[in-house]
Amino acid sequence: MELHEKIDVKDLFLKVRSKEIKDFDNKELEIGGYVKNNRCLGQVGFLAVNDGSCFDSIQVVYKDTDEASKNIKLGSAVRVEGILHVTPEAPQPFELEASKIELIGSVGDNYPLQKKKTSFDYLRTIPQWRPKTNTFNAVFRVRSTLAYYIHQYFHENGFYWIHTPILTANDCEGEGQTFNVYSDAKHPNEFFGKDNVHLTVSGQLHVEPFALTYGKVYTFGPTFRAEKSNTTRHAAEFWMVEPEISWAHMADDEDLMESFLKYVVKHTREDCYQDMDFFAQRIDKDLPKRLDEFVNKPFTRVKYEDAIKILADAVKNGHKFEVSDIKFGLDLGSEHERYLTEQVFKGPIFLTDYPKEIKAFYMKMNPDNKTVAAVDLLVPTIGELCGGSEREVDYDKLLKRMNDLHMNLPAYQWYLDLRKNGSIPHSGFGLGFERLVMLVTGMQNIRDTLPYPRCYKDMLF
Repeated sequence: MELHEKIDVKDLFLKVRSKEIKDFDNKELEIGGYVKNNRCLGQVGFLAVNDGSCFDSIQVVYKDTDEASKNIKLGSAVRVEGILHVTPEAPQPFELEASKIELIGSVGDNYPLQKKKTSFDYLRTIPQWRPKTNTFNAVFRVRSTLAYYIHQYFHENGFYWIHTPILTANDCEGEGQTFNVYSDAKHPNEFFGKDNVHLTVSGQLHVEPFALTYGKVYTFGPTFRAEKSNTTRHAAEFWMVEPEISWAHMADDEDLMESFLKYVVKHTREDCYQDMDFFAQRIDKDLPKRLDEFVNKPFTRVKYEDAIKILADAVKNGHKFEVSDIKFGLDLGSEHERYLTEQVFKGPIFLTDYPKEIKAFYMKMNPDNKTVAAVDLLVPTIGELCGGSEREVDYDKLLKRMNDLHMNLPAYQWYLDLRKNGSIPHSGFGLGFERLVMLVTGMQNIRDTLPYPRCYKDMLF
């Protein structure tokens, strides 16, 4: 290794895990990062420097005669040259004895992050500084790693990534909770030649034609919903992962969900082991056990009708829900979903065969003509994580369903036409990416999984 070759701190910790760190003993290295702690004890001082490559910082040792280093403030950016000393059996497996510490970027007296506990509520008011804190430094690294393994899973399993449009003339969910788009409020149809253009709520409708061509596809991108909800699980701008597979029925959809999620969670935990240790210690002590069970145990499969009976019996036995009028046709809330996963089945469940009245128009009708081939994956602490279905491929049945819902048929004729020409069975699901981040990190508010949250009555800049 050349003198003063710059190295990421993550690489050093990986060398510790692979038992190769001794090869770096007494090597001259250079690191750069920001200061998380500075203390002087006796004849030596210690800087904790984090370069963002991993959760843990490197300890830099300097002499107490170095007055300039003593005065370096928390948050300052520094570049350090020195000799690495390796102590693999110690709690601190290595440290850098500084020969040169260069202050690259100082901080002012009003720097908002200091050595004291800071609430998540306050940090949401300064999102540009959140990545410098322990919690969010870990959250956004996990978010990035999850995204990487999402793409890797699909690539390894023969899927093609399709970039579906953000601007669309179709409301996939049919609920009208969309953000309209126009360049001139007085002439809303001037730019695109139509006045119903809005930000997408889902890429599903646009990705289906590609599934019918390529067999296995997915879309992964930002989606938007103008739902005036201020809960800890809803955001106006969020990311969705939406696979679509041909020749697939609802059971195949469930198998894909389970295989996919277990893969990305397992690999992210392994890659982000330092971050996961932090979450277990500071955010949710039950997180390791819950994720172990998520990865290693089969998901339970339950029919909606059976779940309604379980919930109704719970009410009869004295359990209090905010919505306690439990009957067939109820659109389950988070409290019901969490009761089923946390109190009854004690783990993730696939809830299937929902009443048609509470599900979207494109879902395949079951033979009973009152339920559809829909499935939601419910998980402890969160509730719904994924929602999917087998798609209705019969033109006449889909047309009738859309007429029953009084939908604007000309706007969806292109979608209907897919059922006329070479239609085949196909299924898919949507995963709210931020809810997956919540699952893996133990964070309780979706705002704390988004770099810059955009929520109802909540957007700073």
